[in-house]
Amino acid sequence: MEKPEGLSRRHLLALSGGACASAALPAFSQSKLDSDPPFGLTGRFVQGGYAVGKGTPGADIVVDGTSRGPVGPSGWFYTGFDRDAGPTCHITLKTDKDQQSAVVSVLPVTYDIQRVEGLPQDTVTPQDPALLERIKREAALKAEAFASRIDSDAYHRGFDWPLNKFVVSGHFGNQRVLNGTPASPHMGFDMAAPTGTPIHAPQDGLVVLAEPDLFYEGGLILIDHGQGLISMYLHQSELLAKKGQWVRQGQPIGRVGAKGRATGPHLCWRLKWSDRHMDPSLMVVNRTA
Repeated sequence: MEKPEGLSRRHLLALSGGACASAALPAFSQSKLDSDPPFGLTGRFVQGGYAVGKGTPGADIVVDGTSRGPVGPSGWFYTGFDRDAGPTCHITLKTDKDQQSAVVSVLPVTYDIQRVEGLPQDTVTPQDPALLERIKREAALKAEAFASRIDSDAYHRGFDWPLNKFVVSGHFGNQRVLNGTPASPHMGFDMAAPTGTPIHAPQDGLVVLAEPDLFYEGGLILIDHGQGLISMYLHQSELLAKKGQWVRQGQPIGRVGAKGRATGPHLCWRLKWSDRHMDPSLMVVNRTA
């Protein structure tokens, strides 16, 4: 069992209460860190990772200078570190009376280059006007779903694996070369399994998109777990959940397939927090699979 780590001295740069700016935050001693970590932060403090903490309900969450919405009624809040996150992340909680800030270090990750051959060429470099129009329509559907912000804190309990048995066939963040053409980094965690293998919701959430046959993603489901943390399940052969449905951890939501841009049956599992892409496997509490 490998659980999210608490904040250690290598991650914490500074913490302050009151109204002072983060650039002027004083450093704490080791004893202070051990007894009073900022916001009780836990998580995985690496590129593609995350932090979960507790603060004043309703406080504005400001991450790297951008407001990310309010702390939930229970006090939990989430912060994601992008695939290309810089070495530090500034987290501030603001209320009408005061603010508290922390600056944590985000450790770098070395990404491999992954070469994928045998894809239909129109999924790599689409040219047909009708196809480009379809891609545009589907992008609008996904953008609407990604704008979801439900009031839930299910994320703080961590995730389960969405498949009971699988082989890792692609790691998050790898630089992709598709049919010999350099492409954007791979923002998913690929899990190879036979067609029809049940896919389970890794944590409670609201299904905000359920489309059976998108051009790139094939069968696609998006689940909002709260505060804009949305998980994605690509290339499904069959959907078992519908848009607007609340799903519970462990509930079947679909089946593995090879629809869309895929060379074989697998689940491409993705995770996004607003405009930041994270590695969903880092959210798994039990990582022995």
